[in-house]
Amino acid sequence: MSKSVSKSVKPIKIVVIGSGGVGKSALTLQFSKSKFFLDYDPTIEDSFSKSCYIDNEMARLDILDTAGQEEFTSMREQYMRLGQAFLVVFSVTDRKGFEEVDSLIQLIYRVKDREAFPIMVAGNKIDLQNDRCIDQSLAQELVQRHQEFNPYCAYIETSAKTRLNVDLVFHDLVRLLRLYNAKGGSKQAKKSKCSLL
Repeated sequence: MSKSVSKSVKPIKIVVIGSGGVGKSALTLQFSKSKFFLDYDPTIEDSFSKSCYIDNEMARLDILDTAGQEEFTSMREQYMRLGQAFLVVFSVTDRKGFEEVDSLIQLIYRVKDREAFPIMVAGNKIDLQNDRCIDQSLAQELVQRHQEFNPYCAYIETSAKTRLNVDLVFHDLVRLLRLYNAKGGSKQAKKSKCSLL
């Protein structure tokens, strides 16, 4: 694809969030550069761009890979304000990281001031089946609770190491965003707020 074609396409801002060490950077690097690094030094944030065709339509993804370490959590809201779609990552080998997923999704709703927004939840590191402590059904139950009021929330299992579902997780997130925009989600009224005078 030519650079002029991809430059004319409006970028989609995707924010990748999750606890430290769950594989956010590994997923992002596998998708954007087709590389897997066993040891990756997380920074406050990294940005990556990739242009690709999704359902015969060009998409230019600007991906913000955020650090999950506690010392960077104060910056999460700032990143979230910029996002058009979110990839919330946890490791299927990390109970603490999984327990943080619901609060991250709630934070997205609060920061975006909407009850529905395009969110993919990715259970990463499924290549480590012997270390798995989060069952697929448990993660699906969490996402199904959100789907009751957010039809743009979905779950997928991934492995950055083996590249399983790496492209699919980003492509499906773009599909959710397109559906959200087609249904008027980006223009729909924000949650109503009442105030007493």
